[in-house]
Amino acid sequence: MRTDDDRRVAKDSVLLASLPEDLVETILSHTETRTFSRGTTIFLQGEPAEHVYIVLEGWIKLFRISQNGAEAVVGVFTKGRSFGEAAAFQNDVYPVAAEAVTDCRVMPVRSGLILGLMNSRPELCTAMLASTFKHLHALVAQIEQLKGHTGAQRVAEFLLELCPVADGACAVTLPYDKVLIAGRLGMKPESLSRSFARLRELGVKVSQNHAMISDVAELRDYVDEDRSAIWSRAQ
Repeated sequence: MRTDDDRRVAKDSVLLASLPEDLVETILSHTETRTFSRGTTIFLQGEPAEHVYIVLEGWIKLFRISQNGAEAVVGVFTKGRSFGEAAAFQNDVYPVAAEAVTDCRVMPVRSGLILGLMNSRPELCTAMLASTFKHLHALVAQIEQLKGHTGAQRVAEFLLELCPVADGACAVTLPYDKVLIAGRLGMKPESLSRSFARLRELGVKVSQNHAMISDVAELRDYVDEDRSAIWSRAQ
């Protein structure tokens, strides 16, 4: 059953936020809410792209399986985020697989509905392009992070994304397990543990799935610090 909060989240998503009210209502009236338990596959890599998904609650990971069977995490999405636009826009197959990291609720919008409406409502084309561009921007930022930041900086930036405040002390809950966090940040689990250990010097204490940050501003300064300066200081 769709709640008022579900409608608000959907309307505020990148996919629908720029659309006129009547078009949003048309899309919502033809869309149902689905629930997935933790560990459930939402779609497989190579399946026809039949839906664009808006996350209403919980966390979902997108990943690819390489030829040697290794899993590469492409992205992790939560409330208000959407995924699958590019494949649906081209009437293509999903280039990744999607799995519920936690119990979650999503709103799958049929790609056929989107493609049909595009013919009569060009503003939907603009919204799809904006959403696809946002994903591209996120991937570019992720590559920049992998190339330009140390492992500890990547972990610090991940923690900052979870912080509800800009300065002072903060406590955050890690939204999913550390193996997935490591995969999301392009690290091995043991490297993630070493990075958490390095961040203790900056007042970050991690226990189970909770992280205590003594000074958010100091952690942000560390993320912005030049990589070579950090390495030279560590030697």
